[in-house]
Amino acid sequence: MTIETDDGLKEIFETCRTVAVVGCSPKPERAGHYVARYWQERGYRVIPVNPGHQELVGERCYPSLRDIPEKIDIVDCFRRAEEIMPIVEDAVAIGAKVIWMQLGVINEEAAERAEAAGLKVVMDRCPKIEYPRLFFKPLFSE
Repeated sequence: MTIETDDGLKEIFETCRTVAVVGCSPKPERAGHYVARYWQERGYRVIPVNPGHQELVGERCYPSLRDIPEKIDIVDCFRRAEEIMPIVEDAVAIGAKVIWMQLGVINEEAAERAEAAGLKVVMDRCPKIEYPRLFFKPLFSE
């Protein structure tokens, strides 16, 4: 199911603990790097996926989702929309629970494939925006 409610997002953040970051970047200024760090700072286990690197964000990096030897809850995708379907196929194969497509990434066909396999889908959203919006209290009340 595509998650579009705050309750659905909160459930993902509260029940999922291991995140594979596909397209994790070695460059600190790239979202594929600083969002991975953000997950880590919130206590999530981050596993970077990038075939060009051995280690990123202080963790062993894997060339693909299928190479990761442990269970993955969330597959956070830092790839273009047209590159999402193979990631979804890999996520289904490894038994992931959630496909998370970042801001600006919309692939309805891939979302339908993921949903048909029982995965939850978050599309066109960023955890670095959604997490603080859902869990941090404002400094001032109205």
